[in-house]
Amino acid sequence: MEYAFEGVVLLETAVARYRLPPRQAVWIPAGLAHKSTFAAAKTVSVFFEPSLVHDRAGRARVLPVEPVLREMMIYALRWRIDRTSSDPVADSYFETLAHLVSDGLRYELPFYLPTSTDPLVAAVMRHTDDHLDTVDLRQVCEAVRVSERTLRRRFHASTGMTWRQYALHSRILHAMTLLVDQEATITSVATAVGFDSASAFSRAFQSYTGRTPTAFRQNRDPATST
Repeated sequence: MEYAFEGVVLLETAVARYRLPPRQAVWIPAGLAHKSTFAAAKTVSVFFEPSLVHDRAGRARVLPVEPVLREMMIYALRWRIDRTSSDPVADSYFETLAHLVSDGLRYELPFYLPTSTDPLVAAVMRHTDDHLDTVDLRQVCEAVRVSERTLRRRFHASTGMTWRQYALHSRILHAMTLLVDQEATITSVATAVGFDSASAFSRAFQSYTGRTPTAFRQNRDPATST
């Protein structure tokens, strides 16, 4: 389990791309192949014996972190991962922490984008992600040389979502990364990810994340504040 004090953690697996914003954690099951990238991020990681956490899904998930779980993850740092022996206190502590994590898995946050093995859909995703400031469905169809009807059908069959849903999610998730830059204005971030106005961007961002762009940017963890 990796918890972000601040900044954004980008995580990619074979089936999805995740963004971990501040004060959230990402659960990574043992043995899951993944790649992590850190955007001005400060994090803490806690490793569990696989049998301690009840997770049948076998995939990464972004979770909200309540204060008690955050403090327990920080306190768990007193036990190093390379320690040669355990003790009853450590065993009891990690069992309790694992119960909290197992409960938290029920409250997954949708901070991820799907991937696809369909070459056409993958090309559509790449073009969309690379042109968020101006992209629309017609432009994508021209770029990948396919009809709108075919794109809609193939995209939904491969991802379970429409292209417009994907584009909106990609815009919001990319905005999370841009908001880490304290010098960028909300208006400039909105424009960079394809919104016509800061107000429209703020409404969409809050609907998706539960926070306004300003609240998201200002949400520093007390453990890192000075």
